[in-house]
Amino acid sequence: MTQQVPSTEPELAGVRNFRDVGGLPTVDGRRVRHGVLFRSGHLAHATEEDAAFLASLGLHTIFDFRNAADQKLEGPDVELPGVRNVNLPLSDPADGAEFWKMVRDGDLDQLRAILDGGKGADRMIASYRKIVKERTAEHSRVLHSLADDSVPALMHCAAGKDRAGISIAVTLLALGVEREAIVADYLESNAKHRRYKVRRSGSADSAYTPEVMDLISPLFDARAEYLQAAFGSIEETWGDTETYLTQGLGFAPESRERLRERLLD
Repeated sequence: MTQQVPSTEPELAGVRNFRDVGGLPTVDGRRVRHGVLFRSGHLAHATEEDAAFLASLGLHTIFDFRNAADQKLEGPDVELPGVRNVNLPLSDPADGAEFWKMVRDGDLDQLRAILDGGKGADRMIASYRKIVKERTAEHSRVLHSLADDSVPALMHCAAGKDRAGISIAVTLLALGVEREAIVADYLESNAKHRRYKVRRSGSADSAYTPEVMDLISPLFDARAEYLQAAFGSIEETWGDTETYLTQGLGFAPESRERLRERLLD
């Protein structure tokens, strides 16, 4: 039996953006069960107390969507006893490495060149569309794992916003969760205590000026338009969610029903 998560959300010292996805409503009147599906940022900086809390959840599987570059920057996840760790990178380690180095180390003129005029938001939209369209094998594996035996599960990337956000959204689509509820859960990542701690080189006076933060904010915001772009990519490529699940992900109706029985009340 899985442990029910307290209604008061825990404040984890070294893990950002943790939350239980339980309670979200489906279009047919059911709700996602509490204590079976969680999301967060990376676990590399989890304190002993954080790790003890995470261990108390009775997790079966942790899905880590970070790539090798992320893991080199932040470190590996803390190990939790008896938990299976599955690394499924949702972006190539070399994809955008120079871009993200510029975000961390670039001066104001360099940031303007790569981010001004809506370039930051455009990059995020393109990334969301690409992940949905090209990472079908990874999302198929996640859904089949959840349907078979991998709950309770925690999904995370670096910030717990983009790659984990898309993967949670795909799972919620498969469960039949209302689209508005999926977007609302995604936007929870904007809460101040959840946001990824941006690290830039240089002094605080120059590295985190209002203009710098305004330029880089599209990269660290959760914006409805980003997730809507992912949904749009599904519809443009497969026509509708049902075809995306069955043909794009090879997730048959019987597997979907097993998933619903495991994750819905």
